[in-house]
Amino acid sequence: MKIRFGTAGKSDSFETLGFKKTTDIPAYLKEFGLSAYEYQCGRGVRINEVAVRQLGADARENDIALSLHAPYYISLSSLEEEKRVNSIRYIVDSAKAAKIMGADRIVVHSGSCGKLSREEALTLAQDTLRKALATLDELGLGEITVCPETMGKVNQLGNLDEVLSLCELDERLIPCIDFGHLYARTFGAIQGQDQYREIIDAMENRLGHDRLKVFHSHFSRIQYTEKGGEKCHLTFADTTYGPPFEPLMDLVAAKGLTPRFICESAGTQAEDAKTMMEYYKNILK
Repeated sequence: MKIRFGTAGKSDSFETLGFKKTTDIPAYLKEFGLSAYEYQCGRGVRINEVAVRQLGADARENDIALSLHAPYYISLSSLEEEKRVNSIRYIVDSAKAAKIMGADRIVVHSGSCGKLSREEALTLAQDTLRKALATLDELGLGEITVCPETMGKVNQLGNLDEVLSLCELDERLIPCIDFGHLYARTFGAIQGQDQYREIIDAMENRLGHDRLKVFHSHFSRIQYTEKGGEKCHLTFADTTYGPPFEPLMDLVAAKGLTPRFICESAGTQAEDAKTMMEYYKNILK
């Protein structure tokens, strides 16, 4: 297992550099030296099976690891049973699509708290996720790793503790630590290596070193409001907001971790992922 850097979806430069189709993604990533890609199904699992099979084949040939982002509207914690049942179906559909393209991980949102206490919402989410995992096993999709994601808005279920609690349900679950989201929902608390170390240590203490070593991650700078948390994703050129990536790269290198970093910058995913990658490589020299 090695550390990987890649993009969520296509950067603005995808078309300006002359790339057009889904099957061009591996060649585009190769231009930047990147080795990971997260296919976006945030607005629904709608894939061109022929195209994504080719994407998977070309990705394997170019040593590009694929993951898939499940629909945004998944709500593991909804009070409405129908929405929880539908969320299981969306997870299953995502896993089926992932298997077709050769992706090994799907990233899943947990939902919001709504009128529930955080504890009540978490209990519902845990039950829904258990049922989703059982359904995946029944359908022969148990090899697809589900990655619950930390969320950026204060009223969303998905702070660090809650995501780790979800991952404690099954040793196959790996957290998707979105450092930008954690920065936003803590109103800019992540400023340097001390805060990153707290996050890394919490993962290791709760989930063990094996899962820590290969955790999934989203990274971008994020603007936030002082009340709600996340407002919008930014680029690395926007330096008013954080979090800074350099202290995290220093810590990951020092601990010998091999996570998968998916950059979610606003339109400069490939460029910013390359910046992270090159900084990391320079540490190792």
